[in-house]
Amino acid sequence: MHSTGAVPRPRVVVLGATGSLGRQICATLARQGHEVVAVARAWAPQVEGHRFLARDLGRMTGPQIGALLTEERADAVVNASGTWGRSPEELDYAHVTIPRLITEGVAAAGGGPRLVHIGSIHEYGPVPHGTVIDERHGTRPEASYARAKLTGTRTVLQAARAGRIDAVVLRVTNAFGPYPSPDSFLGSLTARLLATEPGETVELTLVPAHRDHVDTRDVADAVGRVVRHGEDIGAQVINIGRGEALDLRDLVEGLVAAAGLPPETVREGAAPLKPAGGGDWTLADIRRARTLLGWYPLHTVEESLKAMLASR
Repeated sequence: MHSTGAVPRPRVVVLGATGSLGRQICATLARQGHEVVAVARAWAPQVEGHRFLARDLGRMTGPQIGALLTEERADAVVNASGTWGRSPEELDYAHVTIPRLITEGVAAAGGGPRLVHIGSIHEYGPVPHGTVIDERHGTRPEASYARAKLTGTRTVLQAARAGRIDAVVLRVTNAFGPYPSPDSFLGSLTARLLATEPGETVELTLVPAHRDHVDTRDVADAVGRVVRHGEDIGAQVINIGRGEALDLRDLVEGLVAAAGLPPETVREGAAPLKPAGGGDWTLADIRRARTLLGWYPLHTVEESLKAMLASR
């Protein structure tokens, strides 16, 4: 750790700090006693209380990012930036270009800051129903988002395995909980339910799917555990999920109930609202996270669904 006084506070730079996951990471790290430097394109109220830097990472070079990390005396950097994207160009920018620049930046900063890169369970690609996906599972993504995410992850891991940086990749399952992304299936449905007047209905098309969902607050806790882990655990991929495949239909029904609406509020119709990013089954093996980090998810599904509604 960098020493700036008798009892220095570990300093963590969080990239993508204003997003649904980034804001939780900032809050969790601050509660754990870290000094947080929040980085995003533009300031937002959720980063109030943290040192904030307005930066568009895609317009910076690797050495410029390295200079920022050095100037901020970063002990760790978390890449929570990114989006589902609506075009190949957006996906490439968010999940290929940005991770490459961040990796170059960490290396330019002497490789000192530990990089925590947020990957995705969808990097493994579609798997047969019932498969428990551990970190040794092959990566054969089909969706554009998942392929872009895997490219970014590989860039980080290659640099870590070459000894250029200290990095850990957290492959996160579908995230839900407070302040959901409006681009996510449950986030979009949450917004629609909150805008629904009594007696109105919401039409959507549900695909038969079972997916592992984890609360963003639990993800943030996992990030904190990686940041403060004293030993070298670099070049690791660690799955972060619930370890349970949840029926999408049950999640929708639970969200409707949590909103205080009658079950008939949601009616299956022609409106194409369905999950994206992979196949119809995800179930993460999370034993490595428990073994290496002592981590396991704490929030119940009901708590996560209620938090989605309460935070909008």
